[in-house]
Amino acid sequence: MQPMDAEVLRILRKNNKSQDWGKINKKLHPKIVKYVDGKPVYQFFDTLNDNSFEKNGQLISIRTQPVNSFVPYHVHNYVEMMVVLSGRCVIKTQSESITLIQDEIMIIGCKTIHKIKPINDETIVVEIALKRTAFSLRDLTFLTHSRDAQSVSSTVFFLLSNDDSYGAFNVFHTQHDVNVVNKVNNIIREYYRPDNYSNQVIKFKILELFIRLVRLASKGPILQTQKEDHKNNEVDALTLLLYIEKNYKTVTLKSMAKHFKFHPNYLSSILKRKTGYTFIKLVHLQRINVAAEYLSLTDISIESISLAVGYEDPSCFYKIFRNHMGCSPREYRQRQAA
Repeated sequence: MQPMDAEVLRILRKNNKSQDWGKINKKLHPKIVKYVDGKPVYQFFDTLNDNSFEKNGQLISIRTQPVNSFVPYHVHNYVEMMVVLSGRCVIKTQSESITLIQDEIMIIGCKTIHKIKPINDETIVVEIALKRTAFSLRDLTFLTHSRDAQSVSSTVFFLLSNDDSYGAFNVFHTQHDVNVVNKVNNIIREYYRPDNYSNQVIKFKILELFIRLVRLASKGPILQTQKEDHKNNEVDALTLLLYIEKNYKTVTLKSMAKHFKFHPNYLSSILKRKTGYTFIKLVHLQRINVAAEYLSLTDISIESISLAVGYEDPSCFYKIFRNHMGCSPREYRQRQAA
């Protein structure tokens, strides 16, 4: 595990000094959008530089959480990643409190009401703001083994950045995973000690971090999602997508609905509304993505790959693969080998 650069740690300690909410409120006049239990919820749509009221126009920006400081309930129009570098912190959403310890990460969706309780002098928390235009869908699919296929998990960032993602968040209890910790350290180091092309470097490091988090979540119980929405009783979208990723070979709408105790039609409507895709489209995306990996990394016959990913009829597999990839499985394998 790579230790955090001493100079960067010094910068973080310098930047997390206590701040007076009264002065901030008087200076910036943030809009009150609603009230929760009689307390105002403010609209924080601008990202700011550390220890100043200057707006930060970068698509990806990092800021340290001030110590011993009151922060009111607020919402953003961008995705926020809260990362605990040392100590612990408590983040309150509208419905629950989440405790994060060192190396744990919380991804907070657009328009999700939240606040962080005051942290002590020994705690370092960084906030990574990811504006909607920071990544494109192609950026996410670039990280899959296939060139053009979309993995189901690649849609998660866009679920979180959707304006309708009321109450959406994901907490990753990383268990101090060395790859995740090193990636976080590298991102912060690159941001505070910039060089040529640092913005591009940070962008792709965050994408890799995101994929590593999803990989961890798919392997074990390290993921905590929002609890069922008290307004519409819907399960978190990432939970649904990870279920499809794990069970893509045999999953049916009926079996998945039974697992989550939903009516099939209700589950279908949730998936369509939250992802923009139908259930069968999501299953095909995952199957074709896995098939593309087999084609790229193995010499297994195409017919065997078809069966391995859940298609009993090879002709059906050929047709669906071409629809998604724009070429046949054989042509795709040849391109990958070139």
